[in-house]
Amino acid sequence: MLQDKRIVVGICGGIAAYKSADLVSRLRKKGAQVRVIMTANAQEFITPLTLRSISGYKVATDMFSCPQEWEIQHISLAQWAEYMVIAPATANFIGKVASGIADDLLTTTVMATKSTVVIVPAMNTNMYNNPIVQRNIQSLARDGYLFFGPASGSLACGDEGAGRMEEPSAIVEYMESLAAGKKDFENRTVLVTAGPTREALDPVRFLTNASSGKMGYSIAGAAAKRGARVILVSGPTNIEPPPSVELVPVVTAREMYEKVMHYFPNCDVVIKTAAVSDYRPAVYSGEKIKKTEGRFTIEMVRNPDILAELGGKKKGQVLVGFAAESTNVIDYARDKLRKKNLDLIVANDITREGAGFAGDTNQGYLLDAKGGIQQLPAMTKARMADIILDRVALLLGKDS
Repeated sequence: MLQDKRIVVGICGGIAAYKSADLVSRLRKKGAQVRVIMTANAQEFITPLTLRSISGYKVATDMFSCPQEWEIQHISLAQWAEYMVIAPATANFIGKVASGIADDLLTTTVMATKSTVVIVPAMNTNMYNNPIVQRNIQSLARDGYLFFGPASGSLACGDEGAGRMEEPSAIVEYMESLAAGKKDFENRTVLVTAGPTREALDPVRFLTNASSGKMGYSIAGAAAKRGARVILVSGPTNIEPPPSVELVPVVTAREMYEKVMHYFPNCDVVIKTAAVSDYRPAVYSGEKIKKTEGRFTIEMVRNPDILAELGGKKKGQVLVGFAAESTNVIDYARDKLRKKNLDLIVANDITREGAGFAGDTNQGYLLDAKGGIQQLPAMTKARMADIILDRVALLLGKDS
């Protein structure tokens, strides 16, 4: 998929820079044309000669040098590139680009390019989790920059946590998916639930919630693009269903329960993004309830717990849930993951800007059944959909 693709690899000054030689080598073996830009700090960890030997081209290091093959280096490289991959990307680089600072060849080229830019962070875990760094990542994600990683694990400094540069093999696989569009869900059936449910009090009133359905519709559309047969069981929304998706409209929690249980046995994956009403009125009034003096009390009864029942019934299916929380986000999500026998859960802090209902962006955490946790910085819901599907695809691959 990378044959003849023009890729500029940018290398920042971090201990993970040694991995970049392997990345360039792997990209070339896939048939890509690769040019390398190194910052001054990167050259303290790995030499330009190493990258020149691997890429087959002189490494660009100085904004003011003018090799024969480039008239103005940063402009020519920016125009030549189809993709830019910054690996490793330091907190310093991320901060400069987020602030519009272009004071070396790499940042200047990034500013000048119209190509797809993939940023692969690598830094100390405390640096990565610093609110300033997270803000910068969120800002760049909103502007369309793509982030891959970081991975979690043991860091060179001795700390443990998120901050490891993703392995070159994984980066190349990600680049291939960008270049060709993944078809890793072919011959798979994916059931997605989306939107709110409504529980009627009388002919004109109902209880509901603020879910727009955008996250679920984004996942359904992304899964269809990746080759899946997609069944979208949706509560009431104002969104046009994605192409090639089978829309199953429902209104109440019980209707959603019936449809999901009907399709579930023949599904490979179920992703439950819908905000299902936990309770419904015990009594429905066939006539409009009239206003009276004093208090008005509604007796409520529990709706079926769709996700818990799926967790008890699943036989090889991958089951993904969502947890929209306002406090103890990770703890509540882990508890839900365990109690409902899920494979993955996406936890959102709905009090944070860009993570609530109705918006086009989302952020949070992706937790798995083995205790792993991946932070999801602010990004478009379409981008988050692909990240979730990437993890689902890995789980499907292990079972096949």
